[in-house]
Amino acid sequence: MYYNTFPMLAMMMSGWGIGLLIALVAVIAVLVVLYRFGTKLQKRQEDAQSQMQANSQVVTMLVIDKKRLKLAESGLPKIVMEQTPKLARRSKLPIVKVKIGPKIMSMICDEKIFDLVPVKKEVKATISGIYIMDVKGIRGGLDSAPAKKKGFFRRMSEKAQSKVNELNAQENNGKKKKK
Repeated sequence: MYYNTFPMLAMMMSGWGIGLLIALVAVIAVLVVLYRFGTKLQKRQEDAQSQMQANSQVVTMLVIDKKRLKLAESGLPKIVMEQTPKLARRSKLPIVKVKIGPKIMSMICDEKIFDLVPVKKEVKATISGIYIMDVKGIRGGLDSAPAKKKGFFRRMSEKAQSKVNELNAQENNGKKKKK
């Protein structure tokens, strides 16, 4: 008797129920595929990162300029543009123009340290090919990254919170005086 309950349940479901069941199965299948794809990409990224760490070297360089530019405008070698996927060519990259010894080059900077890179200063940088992975100041330290500007909603919520705190403090002071 119990082995026939599922087919009976499917027969009793209306068209909406069957449609929702099919949609649920499809969503679960998509999530499984995305999970597998994500783990593969994560492994590739970890391999590439370890390979870059193995090939890295410390260099003293003078930072001339830094900008976020499209790949075509960046002044990088042609081979870099040919090897880059077409969708990535349109995105803006953190490009740093540096002087290493007598040679002036354009290099790609890591997104995490781009704001830390000082302009018109000499730094010790860890590089791998044309990719700047880390920066340390030579004479004096690096300036810390500038504080991000607060958004409109963040400012308004902080103002509202401060007003609530003031009102609570006034109420607490009023209650203490009565006692």
